[in-house]
Amino acid sequence: MKKKYFGTDGIRGKVGQHPMTADFVLKLGWAAGRVLAKQGRSKAVIGKDTRISGYMYESALEAGLSAAGIDCLLTGPMPTPGIAYLTRTMNAQLGIVISASHNPYYDNGIKFFSSDGTKLSDEIEHAIEAELEHEMVTVDSSQLGKAQRIKDASGRYIEHCKGTSPFFMDLNGLRIVLDTAHGAAYQVGPSVFAELGAEVITIGNEPDGVNINEKVGSTYPETLQQVVMQHRADLGIALDGDADRVLMVDHKGEIVDGDELLFIIAMARKDHQGANDFGVVGTLMSNLGMETALKQSGLGFIRADVGDRYVMEELNNQGWTIGGESSGHIICLDRTTTGDGIVAALQVLAAIVGSKKTLNELKKGMDKYPQHMINVRVGKKVDPLASKEVVKAVADAEQRLSDKGRVLLRASGTEPLIRVMVEGSDERQVLKEVKELAVIVEQVFK
Repeated sequence: MKKKYFGTDGIRGKVGQHPMTADFVLKLGWAAGRVLAKQGRSKAVIGKDTRISGYMYESALEAGLSAAGIDCLLTGPMPTPGIAYLTRTMNAQLGIVISASHNPYYDNGIKFFSSDGTKLSDEIEHAIEAELEHEMVTVDSSQLGKAQRIKDASGRYIEHCKGTSPFFMDLNGLRIVLDTAHGAAYQVGPSVFAELGAEVITIGNEPDGVNINEKVGSTYPETLQQVVMQHRADLGIALDGDADRVLMVDHKGEIVDGDELLFIIAMARKDHQGANDFGVVGTLMSNLGMETALKQSGLGFIRADVGDRYVMEELNNQGWTIGGESSGHIICLDRTTTGDGIVAALQVLAAIVGSKKTLNELKKGMDKYPQHMINVRVGKKVDPLASKEVVKAVADAEQRLSDKGRVLLRASGTEPLIRVMVEGSDERQVLKEVKELAVIVEQVFK
């Protein structure tokens, strides 16, 4: 059954517009609380990024949960994976993150985690949506939920992140530029790497409520590239607004994307474990170069639909622990329960320290195929392959690329966009094909 509000990563939208209104979020908190209350007395951990609207939604969720009889533990600004960790370790029944991830400040969203620190099941999300259809009723005054601040939330998460790195890892001598996107990791991020011995130069760490992701972070690595070269740093690390994604920049100022980071982590695990009995889950967007390099190394590779929810499902199906997306959303289930930008970066740093190679050297283990994507804005969410004209155009492009490339069209899960991606061995041909396809898609769905 199709969900009315929940997308692939919670509920998201423009601040003040349905469903991201204060009254809806109030009722959403109540509805989630009603589902929790069926399990008995429960508590929820609530965190947020640095958007100014977070104050409003935090209060609304707190009120809604309290009305349903649920206690609230408030962390203030905290990376999304930090909430997943705290929910699990503080024996809470629900984790809630107020964030729109890499989107601009005028968007916001609500993400949920289960007591295990994983995304909610479809069953629970359907149950919450069913409660939203009912009239809001407040429990008896004696049963109202209480709220309190977790004063040591940051310290707990910092120690967790450091604990995911190998005991031998010493970052002394490494100069790192860290871009926290004026987001949720602006306090905890620098502490993690500095406490492990690195010299940390931090940028994007002055949030004002409206500058989150603005020309900083993993969606705008150009700023990080400049600062890495300016300071002659060994590498740069770029997180997004809620710190569940990471991209890196090597000492030459070259971007190292999620596919390359995933490859580096997988190869380090292989070298450490000395076995080839595991594999990597990528997505439909993962670069062919990574797939080829992994298979040549004797590792398995499977593509899931785009979205960390689907990567996680496939990891569980295969019994593997490493997976992720080109965007830098990397999951290391042998270290944590969800995508974590800081934890993923630490795994890459462990590979650098363990191999005594630079990030630039490690990424050369795979040859990236030229890949270009154009986002075509449409009036409403549509299936791009519902048009015979588009299907024919895709087939023609694939025939011209032969077995040296591929084409992918997909609708964005969060915005009215169609993503047109072409990948192949010849960059000039790739650019030509993606531009022509984008024009056809725009004409058909304008």
